[in-house]
Amino acid sequence: MTSSSKEEDQCSAALTEAADIVFSFGASMMRAGNTASRTSEWVEVVARKLGFDAVSLSLSLDSITASLHRSGTQTTAMREIGPAGINAIRIAALEQLAKTAEPALAPREIALKLAQIESTKPRYSSVLIAAAVGVASGAFAFLNGAAPAEMIAAAIGGAIGQRLRSWLSQRQLNQYGVAALSALAASGIYVLSATLMLDLGFDSVRYSAAIIASVLFLVPGFPLIAGLFDLLQHQTLAAVSRLAYGVMMLLAVAFGLSIVVKIVGMDLSHPPPVFELAYPLKLVLRAMASFLAASAFAMLFGCPPRTVLAIGLLALVANSLRLLLTDFAMMPASAAFFAALLIGLVALLLDEHFNMPRIAIAVAPSVIMVPGVSAFRMFVLFDRGQMLDALQASATFWFVIVALAAGLATTLLFSPRQRA
Repeated sequence: MTSSSKEEDQCSAALTEAADIVFSFGASMMRAGNTASRTSEWVEVVARKLGFDAVSLSLSLDSITASLHRSGTQTTAMREIGPAGINAIRIAALEQLAKTAEPALAPREIALKLAQIESTKPRYSSVLIAAAVGVASGAFAFLNGAAPAEMIAAAIGGAIGQRLRSWLSQRQLNQYGVAALSALAASGIYVLSATLMLDLGFDSVRYSAAIIASVLFLVPGFPLIAGLFDLLQHQTLAAVSRLAYGVMMLLAVAFGLSIVVKIVGMDLSHPPPVFELAYPLKLVLRAMASFLAASAFAMLFGCPPRTVLAIGLLALVANSLRLLLTDFAMMPASAAFFAALLIGLVALLLDEHFNMPRIAIAVAPSVIMVPGVSAFRMFVLFDRGQMLDALQASATFWFVIVALAAGLATTLLFSPRQRA
C-alpha cells in the first residue's frame, strides 16, 4: 500500500470518527427533549469545532440525518435517536460541552464526555418525583376551583399514577400503553379517595375537574409546545413528528381517563367553585399553587435545585399574571401569550447569564398553563357524541397552545444564533 493510500485511509477514518461524534451529540440532545431548532444550532457549533466546513441537518423525533463537508470531502448518514424523553440536566450538560469544547480537542475525548453525560443517573428518586407530582396535582385541582378534599384526592391519584408510570417505563413498555394505564390508575385512585372522603363526611366532593387534575401530569405539554416552537422555526419534519407524538399521548391518556369516567358516570360540566375566597387570599393561594406545580414539573424534567427554584418563582409571577388578566376579562389565549412572552424573556436572560437551559426554563412554567382540562374534556365529550361542547373545548385547548408557543417564539427576536 502506498503512502498516499495510507494517508487517504487515515483521513477517511478521522472523518468518520468526527462525524460519529456529531451524530451522537445531536441524537443525545434530541433524545433529551431539546427543540430541533436549538439542536441544529448546537450541532453546527460542535461540527465546526471538529473541523467541518458546512453542515446540512434534518431532524425528526426518531432520527437524525446529516451531510458533513470537510476539505472537499462529504459524508452523509442517518442515525436513530431512540425513545424520546425529557432531561433538562442532560441538555444543560450538552450545551456546556458545546460551548467549552476546544477546536483542537480530539474526537475521542468528546466521545468520552458524551458517554459520561449519557450515563449520568437521575437527580431525583422516583419516589420523590411521585411525591412532587402529587403536590402538583393538588395544586392543579386548586387552580381549577376544587375543594380541599378534592385536592387531597387528586394529589393521591397523581402520586400513585406517576409512581406506576415510572415503574412501567423502567420495564421499557410501550409509551402509549404506559400513559393509558397511568391515567386509568390515577383517575381510579382519585375516585376511590373521593369516595372515602364522602364516607368521612366531606360532602363537597363533587367537582369533576379534580379528576382531570389527577392526570394532568400526563399532558405532553413539553412535546406539544416544542413542536409548535419548531414549526415556527421552519423545522417542519421535527415539528410534525413531535405534534403527532403529543396528540397520540393525549389520546392514550384520554382513553384511560374515559374508562373511569364511563364507569363512574361522572359529569364533566364546569360548576362554580364550592368555596368563594376573598380575592387577595385567592391571589396568594394561586401564586403558591403555581409555584408548587411548576417546581414539581421542573423536578420531573430533571432540573437541578437552583433551576427548580428559578422556574417556580418565574411560574409564580407569569401564571399569576395570566390568571389576573383573565380575571379582568381578557381572552385565555391572549393572556397565555403575554405570560409566555414574559417567560421567554426571563429564560433568555437566565440562559445568557446563568447557563440555565433555555428550553427547561421556558417550558416548565408554560406547561402548567396548558389547558389540560379542556384537552381531556374534548376527547371525552367527542366519545359521548356531544360535538358542540367538544369543539368548544378543542378550540380553547389549541388556541392556548398556539398562544403559548407564539409567546415563547417571539423572544427569538432578541436571541442571537449560536456560533462556533
